Amino acid sequence: MDSRKHNNEAAVSRWTPSTIYPDMWVDPADDPRETRAETVDERGTLLESLRHFRFTIEMKCVGLDAEQMARRSVPPSTMSLLGLVRHMAEDERHFRRLAGEDSPRIYRTVEDRDGDWNGAIADPAIVEDAWRQWRAESEVTDRFVARFADLGTRTGEAILREILVMQITEYARHCGHADLLRERIDGRVGQ
Repeated sequence: MDSRKHNNEAAVSRWTPSTIYPDMWVDPADDPRETRAETVDERGTLLESLRHFRFTIEMKCVGLDAEQMARRSVPPSTMSLLGLVRHMAEDERHFRRLAGEDSPRIYRTVEDRDGDWNGAIADPAIVEDAWRQWRAESEVTDRFVARFADLGTRTGEAILREILVMQITEYARHCGHADLLRERIDGRVGQ
């Protein structure tokens, strides 16, 4: 028996608007993340990678309503696209805590260490808040990084370069999750 039928879930078919590759989000020439900007130094390369992965998270949520954004992956996981947005807002803030800033948590608490995931419920106001928080935290992170000419600067617990690489790694990891979550929601394949 198909497990989706057993769980009363509708079967989802894979799809893409790509006309070249049936396993890609869009045709390569239409990928909005590609700026064609040449990165010639370490700072440019790291910041471009961070921009690319941030845009990917946002792109994976395009066109979804609050219920779809909050839809969980598979039990017992609490992961959802909305949870990812909230989680990445927390991670942007965590970046600055590592750098020595006093940045209290947004969603997580001592009582609920998974508040970013657990509070990701199908409410348009919660979706709007998550996007607002994530964008605001991303902007603050960008301004923070811009203050330092040398990525080798030690800020707080770590060197700025290491913090940027950790942030890029976290986004890259969760972009893979976002691919699978989106495909499970409406069949749209990743890229």
